[in-house]
Amino acid sequence: MQDAVKLTCLSCGQVNRVPIAKLDSGPKCAKCKTSLMRGDVTELNLQSHDKATRNDDLLLIVDYWAPWCGPCKMMAPEFAKAAQALHGKARFAKIDTEQFPVISQRLQIRGIPLLILYAGGREIGRLSGARPASDIEGFVRQHL
Repeated sequence: MQDAVKLTCLSCGQVNRVPIAKLDSGPKCAKCKTSLMRGDVTELNLQSHDKATRNDDLLLIVDYWAPWCGPCKMMAPEFAKAAQALHGKARFAKIDTEQFPVISQRLQIRGIPLLILYAGGREIGRLSGARPASDIEGFVRQHL
């Protein structure tokens, strides 16, 4: 069994090795001291997105959204509720597909909002459309 996981700092991009036993005690980035397990939704840029989705061992769920998207705006508070409910089990992030259109092209995103779940450096599931917190939690929990 694995005794540590790799977590990318969603603020500075530093890849950190965190003992599994310390995940519940608020691990911080070795470089910038930002909390690695915040329990809220973190806004990603292209570099932090690519690094985290490629390197992280722990579940990372990313909301692909745009500011003009009504369903995206409606789902945002539900996504935040799910992030709080699953604090310590998965990390939640979002990326603006209008600001970073290359991400939509690369991932072949045809509609938003779209949630993609990553673990161990690979995509393990997709959930499309605006969803309540209970659906988002269920989607993540089935991969824990």
